[in-house]
Amino acid sequence: MLSYRHGFHAGNPADVFKHTVLVALVRAMQHKDKGIRFIDTHAGPALYDLHREPALKNREFARGIARLWNCRRDPGPLADYLDLVGEHNPDGVLRFYPGSPLLLRALLRRQDELVLCELHPAEQKALAERFDDDRKVRIHAGNGYQALAKFLPPPSGRGLALIDPSFEIRTEISDITAALQAALKRFGHGVYAIWYPTIEGRDTTPDSIPSALGLEREQWLDLRIEFPTDQRLGRMTGCGMAIINCPYRSRSAMTELQRRWN
Repeated sequence: MLSYRHGFHAGNPADVFKHTVLVALVRAMQHKDKGIRFIDTHAGPALYDLHREPALKNREFARGIARLWNCRRDPGPLADYLDLVGEHNPDGVLRFYPGSPLLLRALLRRQDELVLCELHPAEQKALAERFDDDRKVRIHAGNGYQALAKFLPPPSGRGLALIDPSFEIRTEISDITAALQAALKRFGHGVYAIWYPTIEGRDTTPDSIPSALGLEREQWLDLRIEFPTDQRLGRMTGCGMAIINCPYRSRSAMTELQRRWN
């Protein structure tokens, strides 16, 4: 939807959880040397200034990244993620929040590549300017679901797609299901990470997806958390990351990450 602008929500509790899981998932996949194609289906403009509008309008970052910024950072996935955010705030003062495009770009190895998909013209422009002449990054100005058919399977045979829509439209789960059905036919052993919110009065959870896609139990890992009352975002009471074909060795670590959050 072209009305959605992530700048109003950057760095909120949902972003913190989503991006911590994403970084941990990428690290797990990179235990193998073979190159990976990463696809971000709803990329956004990549970097957000938390000291300016629109971030200041609702100050959702105050309940997310700002709450953790000065916490003691024990080694692990959360510290890894916070270190990556810290690279954009070298003076130690939290001002800039990197979205998934910049987090993924920071994690690319020589053999990896990144495809960023965006529908919104202004955010397409921001992406194009930020990654101008970056040979590791390709910008797809269009529908991210359709891009899965274009960019899968990767030449290397290894890939991760982050599917992170706004959930403004009621058909989002069915749209995700249809896109995954087509993607899995082309690239059945790919890794797919689907972020979703839990919203009072709406069914936004992906519970119907495994049966609709005929997935085996071990192919589906649903990491769902609830926000404490003081971190809730209106009717959003929590969120989740559902992963198809999560690397076997990282499943227990992902589940532990979810347990600690709850």
